[in-house]
Amino acid sequence: MSGGVDSATAAARAVDAGHEVTGVHLALSSNPSSYRTGARGCCTLEDARDARRAADVIGIPFYVWDMAERFHRDVVEDFVAEYAAGRTPNPCLRCNEKIKFAAVLDRALALGFDAVCTGHYAQVSDGVLRRAADLGKDQSYVLAVLRTDQLSHAIFPLGDTPKVQVRAEAAGRGLAVADKPDSHDVCFIADGDTKGFLARHLGQAPGRIVDAAGAVLGDHDGAYAFTVGQRKGLRVGTPAADGKPATCSTSSR
Repeated sequence: MSGGVDSATAAARAVDAGHEVTGVHLALSSNPSSYRTGARGCCTLEDARDARRAADVIGIPFYVWDMAERFHRDVVEDFVAEYAAGRTPNPCLRCNEKIKFAAVLDRALALGFDAVCTGHYAQVSDGVLRRAADLGKDQSYVLAVLRTDQLSHAIFPLGDTPKVQVRAEAAGRGLAVADKPDSHDVCFIADGDTKGFLARHLGQAPGRIVDAAGAVLGDHDGAYAFTVGQRKGLRVGTPAADGKPATCSTSSR
């Protein structure tokens, strides 16, 4: 239970379906103040309290599992390493793969639970992962890395329901998180400044911005601050000869 409306409603639906449900919140940092603050839908101290209150309303046991060390290794360090290698990672995908459906599922099965139930918008049919009914909220893409045996121990109660209906249901159940905003930011970058976060971890790596012919168009403080196809924030004011957006690449000095 992340502390958001989706996981709370999923837990409530699991209880209604006759499952014996235990709420679990994941502590992902040994120093929570170094991550995001405020009630944002996951990962903060405020979210942990929201999750506990939701569990109380639903009437289920609630625990906090410490996953900070595993999260830092498998998600945060991976995030930095991927940028250093010139790729643009998706930390939520890695968190689902390595934390929620590896570390958490393994522990849950070891403790005698049958499955992990989450608030993801996705569906499983005949062992196959499928998109959610609400395509605007579909999260099957971040679950596509899961193995068949992991999917066989996963329950997604919200996959057939539009988000607006989930919020209405949560309100009807008396869950205080019914109107809580969705979480979109990277949880371990407290100020939302990805470029600054990477600079602190990778150091300054200035270089040149060049076009396809090798002509220098500008400079940069670190190629990790940009991604493939980026159109804005390049500080390149010169269009291509045909007047269309220029094709360029970065290099380190």
